Order: sequence, then structure tokens, then C-alpha cells
Amino acid sequence: MLVDQFDVFLLDLDGVVYVGDTLLSGVTEALASLRSRGRVVRFVTNDPRPSRKDVVHRLGRLGVRATVEEIVSSGWATACWLRQQGITRAYVVGSDGLRGELAAQGVESVEGSGAEAVVVGCDETVTYRDLAQATALLRTGVPFVATNVDATFPTASGPWPATGAVVAAIQTASGRRPVVVGKPGPEMFRLAQRGLPAATRVVVVGDTPATDVVGAHRAGLPAILVAPATPSGDRGHCDPTVAEATVTGLAGLFDPALDMGPVRPSPYPWPDEVRAGVAAVVFDEAGRVLLGRRLDNGLWGLPSGHVEVGETAAQAAVREVAEETGLQVQVQRLVGVYSDPASQVFAYPDGRVTQFVTTTFACLPRGGQMHPDGVETSQAGFFSPDELPAPLLPMHPRWLTDALSGDTGHID
Repeated sequence: MLVDQFDVFLLDLDGVVYVGDTLLSGVTEALASLRSRGRVVRFVTNDPRPSRKDVVHRLGRLGVRATVEEIVSSGWATACWLRQQGITRAYVVGSDGLRGELAAQGVESVEGSGAEAVVVGCDETVTYRDLAQATALLRTGVPFVATNVDATFPTASGPWPATGAVVAAIQTASGRRPVVVGKPGPEMFRLAQRGLPAATRVVVVGDTPATDVVGAHRAGLPAILVAPATPSGDRGHCDPTVAEATVTGLAGLFDPALDMGPVRPSPYPWPDEVRAGVAAVVFDEAGRVLLGRRLDNGLWGLPSGHVEVGETAAQAAVREVAEETGLQVQVQRLVGVYSDPASQVFAYPDGRVTQFVTTTFACLPRGGQMHPDGVETSQAGFFSPDELPAPLLPMHPRWLTDALSGDTGHID
């Protein structure tokens, strides 16, 4: 039985414990049995609207016993994150419950220019003015923080717009991407495990592959999916949207016929998008290679970037070299096309995770004057392949090696 394999169960609420104001079948009995067996239960919800006390009261009305310490909400997690960042004043698009959680962590909800961050949750009372004020503040450069980006949440009458819908409106208007604290990020699962012994066996139980299952795997935890049937269409042995087990409800945790499948460790975070990338290996007459030092992470690397709308891959490579170093180049030949997610998935500071399909070209300099752009690169220069600066971006030595081989058409 699944219940025998774990000490701690991190349960999602919407779609696992209840839907709307209705407790799902078998939940009361399952929770009672978990507790009677000495299992630790914690409730992990992406709903930022209620305070943790509100969640306890809601569960109580449904006949479920819980304490504030057992509740991990995206609102509370966001408040904890803001405190860690030293942010004490925020403009909040969201509920009074979210504001209360922020206040409990020393973060004051303010209007106008005094805000040190814009925090976006969800609430039925969000107005156009709220969106406009958030957009105006974000254009001044303050941090953009989202409690989560769930597009919808389940109700008895079908899916309703959730925080992700509000975030998308502000993101579109401001041109900014938020830092996302809630699932599928690992932060809520870290908070849920706080205070547990190191050897504790922990599992996540949720109904949404893209948030609950991916979030569990990003936190290094196995996942049990609550669904009518096991999802089909496994996209690979490292697909972190695939749970280690599937049950139709919490009662399935006690089914003698069910057992946990192999844990699916992923060597990379699950991408939000796939983009076409390019890289240029530029050799001068002495056989030295052009490298730039990136401002965002301090690493050295080949000129690289992504293909813009209306460009060919070769045109994009030429543009990236010019933008990053000031040099004009001519594409000489194709080196290879690289798409292995183990090396082509990149996580950005704002929480985005992108998988690139990178086309790499060997190029020759044809003019221009070397000058780093000061936006993407702080330094640029030609270096002997035997004396490369450190540290280098991880995949770039492979591209350089393939270019030096003189072969074309490498595929990875």
C-alpha cells in the first residue's frame, strides 16, 4: 500500500480534499486513517486568497481537523519569501487574506510610490484600477512577485480564472515577468518539510500534473496524482509531469494492489517553453575564438541568443555577434543542431525555464570594432582554444570542439 511507503503526505486541497464547498468522497476516512497510523499530514495549496487561519476554518466546516501549522499556502510562502528578501512594503493585487499573511511577516501593504515590490494574488474584487496601478509601479523597476500562476481553479460549476489570469494581464501590460513563489516552484514544498527529520519519507499528492507533480519533482520528491485514470502520453523517462503513482481519490492510498513506481529524477527543471536558439563560433586569422563574458551570470561563452520573428537562424547568429561584441561576421558553415534537454534547458532568475533548440554556426569576422554592449556582455575578446577563460557556460566547450573538428551537421 502507498500509505506504508511514506511518513509525510503533502496534500493539495482543491481537487484532492474538496471542490468548492464539497468535501470529496472518502477524504474524512482517509485523513483519519493517515493520522491514526502516525503519518504527518500537511496541506499545500496554491490558493493565495485565504489566510492559513481561513483555511483551517474552512476545513473545519467540512469536518476536517487541521491546525495552522499544517497549512502551507502560496500567500504565506510569498510573505516568507518577501521577508527573506528584505522587502517590507508591497503593493498587493489580491485579497485581505493575502495582505494579512504579508503583515504577519512584517510586510506592509501600501499604495503608490512607497511600494518596494508588486505582489499579485487573486481575488474576486480585483479591479481594472488594480491592474493599472500594478503596471505603473512595475514600469519603475520594482520587483514583480506572483503567488502562483495557476490559470484556473476547480469549482462545482467548472474552472474559474485564477491568479495566472491576473498575472498574465499585468505581465502583458508591463512587459515584465514575475518571480513565481508557489507551485510548481519548490519553495512551498521546502516550507512544508521544515522541521522534519532528515530521513523522513515525504510524498506529494495532487491533482494537477503541471503544478503538483512537476513541483514535487523540482523539490526532489515523488508524487501521487489524483485522477480518474492514469494519464497517457508519457513523453520520456525523465518527464516530470508523470507521477510515480495514480489514485482516483485519497482512499487509493490504502489499496493493497497499488504500489509506488520508480521515482523519476529529472536532471533538469521542466521547461515552460521551447525556443529556437543560435550560437556563433567565430575564429580570427590566428585561429582564436571569440568569447564574451555575460553580465547576468559572469560566465564566459560564445555569442548566442534566440531567433527573432522573421529571421533565419543564420541571420540571428550574425545579429547576436554584432549586438554582443560589435563585430560583423559572415556565416561559414553549420556546426550542428543541439536539443538535448539535459544540456539545453536553462532556468532564469525570474523563474522562467526554457528549452532551446540551438543551431550553431562557424563564422568569420568581416569588420566592425570590438566593444561589449554593456547589456548582455561586460567583456569580449579572442582567445586560444588551448587557453580559454573560466568559468565557461557548460555547453559551449562542446560546440567549440565540434567546430574545431571541421565536421558539419552534428546533431544532439
